[in-house]
Amino acid sequence: MKKEPVKRYSQALKQQVVREYEEGVSIYSLRQKYGIGAHGTVERWIKKFGRSGYRAEVVHIQTVEDQLEFKAMKSRIKELESALAQSVLENRMLETTIEVADQSLGTDIKKISGGNYNQGSSCKADQQAGGL
Repeated sequence: MKKEPVKRYSQALKQQVVREYEEGVSIYSLRQKYGIGAHGTVERWIKKFGRSGYRAEVVHIQTVEDQLEFKAMKSRIKELESALAQSVLENRMLETTIEVADQSLGTDIKKISGGNYNQGSSCKADQQAGGL
């Protein structure tokens, strides 16, 4: 079994790899890009040349009140998304009902009312029912 020769990397290359790591590039990507075979090599360079393993990642520091407010806002967003989904379903149901009524009565309710079903309808049935 033949051993591969030991690769020696320049100081400049090591520092370049560490700099890219600190900018957010993954160790795996760096190993592939520079042809670094050993698993712990880049990690050793980071410990030796890096700024204490610093990475350009966003860290959110929140007070307990901020965390509670954030959770409340997420909950409110879920409620509003649910209400929106319900409204969309109701709207589709009403449109389908109107289409079925149009087909069975041979009318075009959308055209008659100008697309506004609740106000100013000129349909006799709506006028007799009090504009509903």
